Amino acid sequence: MDFFRAIFLLSVFHVAALAETLAPPEDSEVESLSTKESALDRLLSERESSGAFQAAVEHAKKAGVTPQAILEARFLYHVDLQEDAAIAALLPDFIQQRELFKIEDSAIFSVKEDWLAVNEYVQAIAALKGGDKNSFKTHITEAFWLSPKQASAFAPHIDRMRLEDAMSSVKVDFEMKLLTVSRGDAVTLRTLMTDKKAMLFHFWSPASRECVASFPDYVMTAKALSAKGISMVSILPEQSPKILTEARALLAPLGPEAPGSWLIDHPENSIARDFRVQTMPLFVLVSSEGHILFNGDPTEDSLWDALKKINPEIRRPEMSGAGE
Repeated sequence: MDFFRAIFLLSVFHVAALAETLAPPEDSEVESLSTKESALDRLLSERESSGAFQAAVEHAKKAGVTPQAILEARFLYHVDLQEDAAIAALLPDFIQQRELFKIEDSAIFSVKEDWLAVNEYVQAIAALKGGDKNSFKTHITEAFWLSPKQASAFAPHIDRMRLEDAMSSVKVDFEMKLLTVSRGDAVTLRTLMTDKKAMLFHFWSPASRECVASFPDYVMTAKALSAKGISMVSILPEQSPKILTEARALLAPLGPEAPGSWLIDHPENSIARDFRVQTMPLFVLVSSEGHILFNGDPTEDSLWDALKKINPEIRRPEMSGAGE
């Protein structure tokens, strides 16, 4: 989503350059303009809390910031927090403002096509949240057409839709046997599901800095979820001697306290391949029937939404910050 911020910075430069060519305003106009700009700056930068942002919105209204600029700021706020549901909820406001757009009232856009592309983007997100994939494709394609430079923001949602489509046809075979990282003995996934409500796969590698940095947080999370009926299974996709040695060294300090099971992916019937693992760490939540309930980054809110549906008592633990 960084491109939205980049567009904003370019627009600020554009406005500043334009201002240099205009005649100097009167003192009263300078004061009014300064107040409005200050309110807009606060609105675009406020991220402390939703309450603080709403206060910034009210302040901006009183300072004379245009509805167009306020709507754009609200959009940026939810983009920065990766709140797709909130972005989708802005759709009625975007539709209402669509034909009222004035380039001089915009806070972040310098051309109308970029504004129209964001309109299409918001409609695409709303369609995706509503499960209307055909409408999503229509709007996201139009967004690409209107503003190709914004592709980096549109692409993740397309990837997510394709991944969900692919996962809908995947079913885990719990009779599969995998070798343990520590001793190399075979374990059947079925035995790890005894008295458990679901299985959460954790794909990791000691060669990944992010995996190593987030290791303490994973251990804490695994312990908490294991106590709530979730079978925790860490999968090492690579089987090279070097990787195995590094993995064992990383696990050694945990000893018998290592939560869950630590297994090596099958070289032929690869689970990582079935789950389309491309980055790590990655979590895949699987129901007791073998169906995929979540596939994505461990930090995503939708993971915890899916877990709470399995067990309402599950709470997201506070992270240590080691992975930051």
